[in-house]
Amino acid sequence: MSNAVDRHLHALVQAGDLRKLAQGLYYAPRKSVFGELPPDDAELVRSFLRDDDFLLFSPSAYNTVGLGITQLYNRTVVYNRKRHGHFKLGNREFDFRVKPRFPHALSAEFLFVDLLNNADELAEDVSAVWARAASKLKQLDSDGLRQALRAYGNVTTRKRLEGVFRAAA
Repeated sequence: MSNAVDRHLHALVQAGDLRKLAQGLYYAPRKSVFGELPPDDAELVRSFLRDDDFLLFSPSAYNTVGLGITQLYNRTVVYNRKRHGHFKLGNREFDFRVKPRFPHALSAEFLFVDLLNNADELAEDVSAVWARAASKLKQLDSDGLRQALRAYGNVTTRKRLEGVFRAAA
């Protein structure tokens, strides 16, 4: 055994024991009856960031909020405190975004606020999304929504939703 780590990694990749995902990032493939399994997204991001502090989700999760969003997205968003940009790790595209605050688990209130924060990036009619959001406010937990709005809402989202809250009161 020598100290040439690169040579040993290359030999393991050639033998099929390891797969290279990105520069300096490898994984040992697992087998199933259907073939080789891809690495778990959370483990992959944890290794890439070398940190556990991130939130991983697909914008398709916005469909669960009930605002009539119907698009399916083929990307994964990663809120974190270290990396920013689009990265391809293996065959997967990740959109890393540096955020000062984010929850460690998705909630309906967070998704509602985050959807409105990012409404202009979605393949949807923004004015229709905002109109449906105003009518949906009555069905959500207002205390939880206000808390999520204070913690995660951008300035535009805060101003517009506070206006809707005042009008409803």
